[in-house]
Amino acid sequence: MSGAAGEVCAPGARFGKAFLASGVGAAVGVAIVALAPPRVTIPREKYVVDYERASDDDLYEALDAPPVEDLERSYSLEEVRDSYALRQRLRHIELLNITFESGAWELSPEQYPKLERLARATLRILRRNLDEVVMIEGHTDAVGSDVDNLSLSDRRASAVAEVLTDTFGVPPENLVTQGYGEQFPKVNTLAAEPLNRRVDVRRITPLMSER
Repeated sequence: MSGAAGEVCAPGARFGKAFLASGVGAAVGVAIVALAPPRVTIPREKYVVDYERASDDDLYEALDAPPVEDLERSYSLEEVRDSYALRQRLRHIELLNITFESGAWELSPEQYPKLERLARATLRILRRNLDEVVMIEGHTDAVGSDVDNLSLSDRRASAVAEVLTDTFGVPPENLVTQGYGEQFPKVNTLAAEPLNRRVDVRRITPLMSER
């Protein structure tokens, strides 16, 4: 919820859906895999996909694509969640048209239809393989404490996951939600920045050993 200090998350009820590995305020960084940044040879717009500008086929391609580099081994869910360099091996979709007020995690019903195309692409992936896992990553700007922003970012990811499930029928067991607080800004600033209050999406099945 919004507060006078900006990106500070007031206490609230936990979400009821059993999304895979969802946890408000979960610690990040306990299973980091040491990897160099990947060498990305595909066009930038295919590696980081702007949801609003992308076609339906672009969204499916981003979710369907293999890692941009060969992997040495498969990885656990915990390693994927905690390792930025590992997640960089995958294309991802930036939901920049899904907006959050400072300090808030709720999505207004007016924003629900914006997620329909993401739901269609996800369900298309699931028709091919029912064990696919899609990660929904929440982010904040730098206003507020690290602890509060970690919790807030997780709630933003969960809010998007709930709409995908409750409104568009994406099975919750195929969704991972994880908040990263202010660690990965799109715009490098300590000020309030709407573009840093965002959610990103990527399919993590190609990295994993558990699914």
